[in-house]
Amino acid sequence: MADPKGFLKYNRATPSTRKVEERVKDYKEIYKPVDETFIKDQSSRCMDCGVPFCHSGCPLGNLIPDFNDAVYHEEWQKAYEILSETNNFPEFTGRICPAPCESACVLGINNLPVTIENIEKQIIEHAFAHGWVRANNFGVESGKNIAVIGSGPAGLAAAAQLNKAGHRVSVYERNDKPGGLLRYGIPDFKLEKWVVDRRVDAMKEAGITFICQANVGFNIDIKDIEASHDAIVLCGGSTIPRDLNIPGREASGVHFAMDFLEKSNKYVDGGLKTIPAIHVKDKKVIVIGGGDTGADCVGTSNRQGAASVTQIELLAKPGNNRTDKDPWPLWPMVLRTSSSHEEGCQREWSIQTKRFIKNETGVLTGIELVDIEWKLDESTGRYDFVDVAGTTRIMECDYVFIAAGFLHPQKEGIIDQLGIELDNRGNVTTKNYQTNLPHVFAAGDMRRGQSLVVWAIQEGREAARAVDRYLMGVSKLEGKVVNELVMG
Repeated sequence: MADPKGFLKYNRATPSTRKVEERVKDYKEIYKPVDETFIKDQSSRCMDCGVPFCHSGCPLGNLIPDFNDAVYHEEWQKAYEILSETNNFPEFTGRICPAPCESACVLGINNLPVTIENIEKQIIEHAFAHGWVRANNFGVESGKNIAVIGSGPAGLAAAAQLNKAGHRVSVYERNDKPGGLLRYGIPDFKLEKWVVDRRVDAMKEAGITFICQANVGFNIDIKDIEASHDAIVLCGGSTIPRDLNIPGREASGVHFAMDFLEKSNKYVDGGLKTIPAIHVKDKKVIVIGGGDTGADCVGTSNRQGAASVTQIELLAKPGNNRTDKDPWPLWPMVLRTSSSHEEGCQREWSIQTKRFIKNETGVLTGIELVDIEWKLDESTGRYDFVDVAGTTRIMECDYVFIAAGFLHPQKEGIIDQLGIELDNRGNVTTKNYQTNLPHVFAAGDMRRGQSLVVWAIQEGREAARAVDRYLMGVSKLEGKVVNELVMG
């Protein structure tokens, strides 16, 4: 324990943000830099608990008290070595992870938890600045060739681990640059793309090959991939969005959230030379869905100069504190306000969308909404909702972005062509990450279903270990048994 009284001396503090009126004019990261004294003080709040619940709260099992102690003693390289044992990409999790580890922090029982996420970010930035991030393998080339299909966080983690084990790894990405969700789904104000490029460059230097604009199953034959590789890891993500099949869905102006975000991200990244086709300057925007993707639409709309932004959610408004249904150390179902909401957004809960309204030319002009009331069905134990009489109304809008989550991976292409078995939710069925084809593995949202970036990294790491064992009989890659009950 670095400082037995650290949690008494210092209150929880996070980096300050740039002023709203400044940051909405660009897509740069919103947080200001902090000095090492600030981070040292925050790391001293860690109590080095006898049973560190933060370990189980983190899907990766990061050794959090250990790297906190190293930071406190200003042993930054040691802190990086500890953190990189379990986490391939702290620069991603340190920026965009919702930090389930902090929800499980023992200090959080009666105080505010340690700022674990930000400490991770500072460790990895220190490591990059001092040149400590370099190729790390076991020094033996296996002679095995592996194809990783998809370069999101699961694919990148699988590739990094398999390369570490001495295999030759090729990553196939259907878009024009690697990164998947990290590049095209998450706005730059949360994750600037130089951060992704820096990591991809490091992986290339380590010997990993990236092939972009390679839509396997379409412009590249999956049979050719099979013939030239000893194993395949499918990391294509959960890409089929949940739709709202209600009257007027075909109206011009109704879009899936990811279509909006991808076009905006490509424009910011320089991939589009003209203003993207979906642009909301001076327009009235409604975002359907109260999660992170919806919040990203809010922040992007504000930066594009929307006249107004409203975010609506079917579920009831969460409370500010835990209840007996989500006690510590479980993930708390509490109200979360993101930086995007702070920049300007009207938020409403318990709202159902009944229909989209369009004019005679098919252009969206508004949506019909109704308040709902959630009620418990005593016979089934399930909650359902009913419309509240007299609350039906029309809200004017020019654009609607549907951010209602994702259903399952795309079946056309690889899954259909290989005959990969799916579960009842439409996700890839596996046993220890191995599909019904012994040489084909799956990881991330494609296997698990829509989840967090930190879970995708964990999935990629575990899939790599399963592939290594399949090819070599045993695996030197470290593994982790995770407690999925922590995330529900």
